[in-house]
Amino acid sequence: MKNLFKIVVVALVLVFGIQNTVAQSLSQDQERPEVIAKLKTSEINDAFDLTGEQQRYIFRALTANEVNLRKHVNGKDASNPEVAANKKKYDDALSQAMKKTLTPEQFAQWQKM
Repeated sequence: MKNLFKIVVVALVLVFGIQNTVAQSLSQDQERPEVIAKLKTSEINDAFDLTGEQQRYIFRALTANEVNLRKHVNGKDASNPEVAANKKKYDDALSQAMKKTLTPEQFAQWQKM
């Protein structure tokens, strides 16, 4: 009886230990703002051959833009004037950040993208 009890206890410890390990594993969700911003930054870098400083600044601007759009625009009624104003505000902020970061030639190409 003692051996059966020990086997059950060891099995339970293993099962709960495995569940805890799986729960702590990291996975990148493709819908996270950072992942989306990283992909967009990579696309812009491939097109324009950015410097490291430009990449960092663009990544931050794209992440902030994605977070703000999700919080204030996505999933809401697009015909609502407040939602439209928020979208325009965040798009303008992204455009200003890109204009500040990119060279005039790069910025003109980015607008065409």
